[in-house]
Amino acid sequence: MSTTLSQAKIAFVGAGSMAEAIIRGLIEQQVAQPHHLYVMNHSDQNRLAYLCSEYGLHATSDSVIKESYLREADVVVLCMKPKDVVTAFAELQPLLNEQQLLISVIAGLSIAKIETLLQSQMPIARTMPNTSSTIGLGATGMSFSLAANENNKQLATQMFEAVGIVTIVEEDKLEIVTGVSGSGPAYIYYFMEAMIKAAVGGGLTEEDARELTLQTVLGAAHMVQRTQEDPAELRRKVTSPNGATQAAIEALDRYHFSEAILQAVHSSANRSKEMGEQIGASSPVAKS
Repeated sequence: MSTTLSQAKIAFVGAGSMAEAIIRGLIEQQVAQPHHLYVMNHSDQNRLAYLCSEYGLHATSDSVIKESYLREADVVVLCMKPKDVVTAFAELQPLLNEQQLLISVIAGLSIAKIETLLQSQMPIARTMPNTSSTIGLGATGMSFSLAANENNKQLATQMFEAVGIVTIVEEDKLEIVTGVSGSGPAYIYYFMEAMIKAAVGGGLTEEDARELTLQTVLGAAHMVQRTQEDPAELRRKVTSPNGATQAAIEALDRYHFSEAILQAVHSSANRSKEMGEQIGASSPVAKS
């Protein structure tokens, strides 16, 4: 396959929030045409009707039409839940060909396992986007199979750049990407929850606590982005000796804040790997 993203026919298998995020980005950034986008699921007609109405694309759960969409696609994006992988792949296997680009957004599912389940050496891009992709501020880690050529890589990269930034890594680093940026938004939300709780406990209203916390997190992220300084250096600049911020940092250290974050990142990465290994573990194809 050698085509541009604006010309490519893209079929999404699964119609959930991540599929919609990518679709919205492609259309809003004007890098793909709505009439070249095809979405399919098993039975949720309301969801498909919404996507058709909202984005002007093609959508179906009809098996015959789905087969047509898949055979004609230049790019096939796998957005189904991990529990549905083995069944879905069995249906997909006879419909795909090695001229197509396959993009997976299924956490933990390795390229080797995709090739085994599909019995194919088609070009594959394995991706790990995060939920911030739904507002165009995503962070996506991406790896490629040996069969992927430069055109394949460019198409996949452009697709996910429409919803944020893309970092290309070796596949064995994708689990740690999951731990950092895939699960990362949840750590920030959890931190914000605690900040808001502390502020309310100190006498602020819920509204004021939320607004101050939100702006603080937003401002800190922008400060790192705009100054390009190391976060550790920025922290030192606002931590006066024996001051209020130093007292706060010392309290965090007493509760092993850095160690907790390290453990969170690696726990997420390890669980992602375990989930991928469990997919298709009992499948006769996967064992062959």
